[in-house]
Amino acid sequence: MTSDPKEAGVAHDREVGGIRCLEVLDHLADLLDGRLDAATREQIEAHLRDCNWCERFGGAYASTVADIRKLLADPEPLDEAVQERLSRRLREALEVHR
Repeated sequence: MTSDPKEAGVAHDREVGGIRCLEVLDHLADLLDGRLDAATREQIEAHLRDCNWCERFGGAYASTVADIRKLLADPEPLDEAVQERLSRRLREALEVHR
């Protein structure tokens, strides 16, 4: 990620809780996935408590990720006719590349 807030599309980049907004944005995915060490997680959580912009963005980001994960975990079944057409086209494509 760029260190220039304007290039990153961020209106500001202030330090809150010992960490800057751009650093928080860099770590959001890892925060949601539980892949941060305790010290970094605590720093980010402190930042989110005191930075309205990051708290709003982080909340929207987390909601979007949760919605996408739900859709991917429980996809709607395909119509049988669609499944058959896809299977036939995949078989045909594999035959062409043999």
